[in-house]
Amino acid sequence: MGKDKKDENKNEWFDWLKALLLALGLAFIVRVFLFSPIVVDGPSMLPTLHDRDQMIVNKFVYNISEPERFDIVVFHASAQKDFIKRVIALPGEHVQVEDDVLYIDGEPVEEPYLEEQKEQLQPYETLTNDFTLEELPGGHEVVPDGHVFVMGDNRGNSTDSRMLGVIPMDEIVGEASFIYWPLDRMQIVGE
Repeated sequence: MGKDKKDENKNEWFDWLKALLLALGLAFIVRVFLFSPIVVDGPSMLPTLHDRDQMIVNKFVYNISEPERFDIVVFHASAQKDFIKRVIALPGEHVQVEDDVLYIDGEPVEEPYLEEQKEQLQPYETLTNDFTLEELPGGHEVVPDGHVFVMGDNRGNSTDSRMLGVIPMDEIVGEASFIYWPLDRMQIVGE
Protein backbone atom coordinates (compact mmCIF):
# COMPACT_ATOMS: atom_id res chain seq x y z
CA MET A 1 0.00 0.00 0.00
CA GLY A 2 2.90 2.40 0.73
CA LYS A 3 4.31 1.71 -2.72
CA ASP A 4 1.07 2.86 -4.42
CA LYS A 5 1.28 6.21 -2.58
CA LYS A 6 4.91 6.59 -3.69
CA ASP A 7 3.97 5.84 -7.31
CA GLU A 8 1.12 8.36 -7.10
CA ASN A 9 3.50 11.08 -5.82
CA LYS A 10 6.01 10.19 -8.54
CA ASN A 11 3.30 10.45 -11.21
CA GLU A 12 2.10 13.77 -9.77
CA TRP A 13 5.64 15.20 -9.87
CA PHE A 14 6.11 13.85 -13.38
CA ASP A 15 2.83 15.49 -14.48
CA TRP A 16 3.95 18.81 -12.97
CA LEU A 17 7.33 18.52 -14.67
CA LYS A 18 5.67 17.80 -18.05
CA ALA A 19 3.34 20.81 -17.61
CA LEU A 20 6.28 23.06 -16.67
CA LEU A 21 8.36 21.91 -19.64
CA LEU A 22 5.39 22.39 -21.98
CA ALA A 23 4.81 25.92 -20.62
CA LEU A 24 8.50 26.79 -21.02
CA GLY A 25 8.50 25.38 -24.56
CA LEU A 26 5.42 27.40 -25.51
CA ALA A 27 6.91 30.55 -23.95
CA PHE A 28 10.11 29.99 -25.95
CA ILE A 29 8.18 29.56 -29.22
CA VAL A 30 6.07 32.68 -28.56
CA ARG A 31 9.16 34.75 -27.63
CA VAL A 32 11.32 33.61 -30.54
CA PHE A 33 8.75 33.44 -33.34
CA LEU A 34 5.72 35.55 -32.43
CA PHE A 35 6.17 38.35 -29.88
CA SER A 36 8.98 39.84 -27.85
CA PRO A 37 9.45 42.85 -25.59
CA ILE A 38 11.57 45.86 -26.50
CA VAL A 39 12.51 48.94 -24.53
CA VAL A 40 12.59 52.25 -26.41
CA ASP A 41 16.10 53.67 -26.08
CA GLY A 42 16.38 57.40 -26.69
CA PRO A 43 14.28 60.31 -27.93
CA SER A 44 14.15 59.59 -31.69
CA MET A 45 10.43 58.69 -31.70
CA LEU A 46 9.18 61.51 -29.44
CA PRO A 47 6.41 62.44 -28.88
CA THR A 48 4.87 59.13 -30.07
CA LEU A 49 7.22 56.93 -28.03
CA HIS A 50 9.13 57.99 -24.93
CA ASP A 51 12.56 56.87 -23.78
CA ARG A 52 12.17 53.70 -21.65
CA ASP A 53 8.65 52.87 -22.95
CA GLN A 54 8.31 49.09 -23.00
CA MET A 55 6.59 47.63 -26.03
CA ILE A 56 5.58 44.31 -27.55
CA VAL A 57 7.03 43.56 -30.99
CA ASN A 58 4.87 41.43 -33.29
CA LYS A 59 7.50 39.31 -35.04
CA PHE A 60 4.99 37.28 -37.05
CA VAL A 61 3.02 40.00 -38.86
CA TYR A 62 5.55 40.52 -41.67
CA ASN A 63 5.65 36.79 -42.41
CA ILE A 64 2.10 37.10 -43.76
CA SER A 65 2.07 40.72 -44.98
CA GLU A 66 4.39 43.52 -46.03
CA PRO A 67 5.12 46.63 -43.94
CA GLU A 68 2.74 49.51 -44.59
CA ARG A 69 3.38 53.23 -44.60
CA PHE A 70 3.50 54.64 -41.05
CA ASP A 71 3.96 51.23 -39.35
CA ILE A 72 6.34 51.52 -36.40
CA VAL A 73 8.99 48.85 -36.92
CA VAL A 74 11.97 47.44 -35.09
CA PHE A 75 14.97 46.55 -37.25
CA HIS A 76 18.57 45.46 -36.85
CA ALA A 77 20.64 48.62 -37.32
CA SER A 78 23.81 46.68 -36.51
CA ALA A 79 24.74 43.30 -35.04
CA GLN A 80 24.49 44.80 -31.55
CA LYS A 81 21.68 47.37 -31.86
CA ASP A 82 18.03 47.39 -32.88
CA PHE A 83 16.32 50.66 -33.84
CA ILE A 84 12.65 51.58 -33.74
CA LYS A 85 11.37 53.93 -36.48
CA ARG A 86 8.35 54.67 -38.64
CA VAL A 87 8.03 53.35 -42.22
CA ILE A 88 7.73 56.35 -44.54
CA ALA A 89 8.22 54.96 -48.05
CA LEU A 90 7.78 51.52 -49.60
CA PRO A 91 9.52 49.69 -52.46
CA GLY A 92 9.24 51.50 -55.80
CA GLU A 93 8.41 54.86 -54.23
CA HIS A 94 10.31 58.12 -54.42
CA VAL A 95 10.47 60.11 -51.17
CA GLN A 96 11.38 63.70 -50.47
CA VAL A 97 10.64 66.43 -47.97
CA GLU A 98 10.34 70.06 -49.02
CA ASP A 99 9.21 72.92 -46.77
CA ASP A 100 8.24 70.40 -44.07
CA VAL A 101 5.90 68.50 -46.42
CA LEU A 102 6.45 64.80 -47.13
CA TYR A 103 6.11 63.89 -50.80
CA ILE A 104 5.74 60.32 -52.01
CA ASP A 105 6.05 60.04 -55.79
CA GLY A 106 5.54 63.81 -56.00
CA GLU A 107 2.24 63.77 -54.07
CA PRO A 108 1.98 65.43 -50.63
CA VAL A 109 1.27 62.98 -47.80
CA GLU A 110 -0.07 64.10 -44.42
CA GLU A 111 1.78 62.98 -41.31
CA PRO A 112 -0.81 63.36 -38.53
CA TYR A 113 1.60 62.13 -35.85
CA LEU A 114 3.76 65.26 -36.44
CA GLU A 115 0.98 67.88 -36.17
CA GLU A 116 1.55 68.62 -32.46
CA GLN A 117 5.26 69.23 -33.05
CA LYS A 118 4.65 71.39 -36.12
CA GLU A 119 2.23 73.60 -34.17
CA GLN A 120 5.00 74.43 -31.67
CA LEU A 121 7.45 75.63 -34.34
CA GLN A 122 8.35 79.27 -34.66
CA PRO A 123 7.77 80.97 -38.03
CA TYR A 124 10.43 79.92 -40.55
CA GLU A 125 11.39 76.86 -38.47
CA THR A 126 11.03 73.39 -39.96
CA LEU A 127 10.72 70.03 -38.29
CA THR A 128 12.29 68.05 -41.14
CA ASN A 129 15.14 69.40 -43.25
CA ASP A 130 14.58 69.24 -47.01
CA PHE A 131 15.96 66.18 -48.82
CA THR A 132 15.38 63.94 -51.79
CA LEU A 133 16.05 60.21 -51.86
CA GLU A 134 18.78 60.70 -54.46
CA GLU A 135 20.80 62.88 -52.04
CA LEU A 136 20.87 60.20 -49.33
CA PRO A 137 23.19 57.20 -48.84
CA GLY A 138 22.75 54.79 -51.74
CA GLY A 139 21.69 57.54 -54.16
CA HIS A 140 18.54 55.62 -55.13
CA GLU A 141 15.89 57.13 -57.40
CA VAL A 142 13.21 54.98 -55.73
CA VAL A 143 13.21 52.71 -52.70
CA PRO A 144 14.57 49.38 -54.03
CA ASP A 145 12.56 46.16 -53.93
CA GLY A 146 12.85 44.43 -50.57
CA HIS A 147 13.58 47.69 -48.71
CA VAL A 148 11.76 50.46 -46.86
CA PHE A 149 12.60 54.06 -45.99
CA VAL A 150 12.22 54.87 -42.26
CA MET A 151 12.39 58.00 -40.11
CA GLY A 152 11.97 58.79 -36.45
CA ASP A 153 9.13 61.10 -35.39
CA ASN A 154 11.64 63.39 -33.65
CA ARG A 155 13.09 64.48 -36.98
CA GLY A 156 15.82 66.67 -35.53
CA ASN A 157 17.20 63.89 -33.31
CA SER A 158 16.89 60.59 -35.16
CA THR A 159 19.39 58.33 -36.87
CA ASP A 160 17.29 56.87 -39.66
CA SER A 161 17.23 56.29 -43.43
CA ARG A 162 18.45 59.84 -44.00
CA MET A 163 21.82 58.68 -42.60
CA LEU A 164 21.62 54.87 -42.82
CA GLY A 165 20.03 54.56 -46.25
CA VAL A 166 17.10 52.30 -47.03
CA ILE A 167 16.47 49.36 -44.69
CA PRO A 168 16.32 45.78 -46.03
CA MET A 169 13.03 44.12 -45.11
CA ASP A 170 14.89 41.03 -43.95
CA GLU A 171 16.47 43.19 -41.20
CA ILE A 172 13.02 44.10 -39.83
CA VAL A 173 12.30 42.23 -36.59
CA GLY A 174 8.62 43.16 -36.50
CA GLU A 175 5.99 45.78 -35.84
CA ALA A 176 5.84 47.59 -32.49
CA SER A 177 2.34 48.88 -31.85
CA PHE A 178 1.58 48.27 -28.16
CA ILE A 179 3.11 50.08 -25.16
CA TYR A 180 2.57 47.99 -22.02
CA TRP A 181 4.79 49.90 -19.56
CA PRO A 182 4.65 52.32 -17.84
CA LEU A 183 0.99 51.65 -17.10
CA ASP A 184 -0.04 55.29 -17.51
CA ARG A 185 1.22 55.14 -21.12
CA MET A 186 -0.36 51.76 -21.97
CA GLN A 187 -1.78 52.14 -25.48
CA ILE A 188 -1.81 50.97 -29.04
CA VAL A 189 0.27 53.29 -31.21
CA GLY A 190 0.34 53.72 -34.95
CA GLU A 191 -0.84 56.61 -37.07
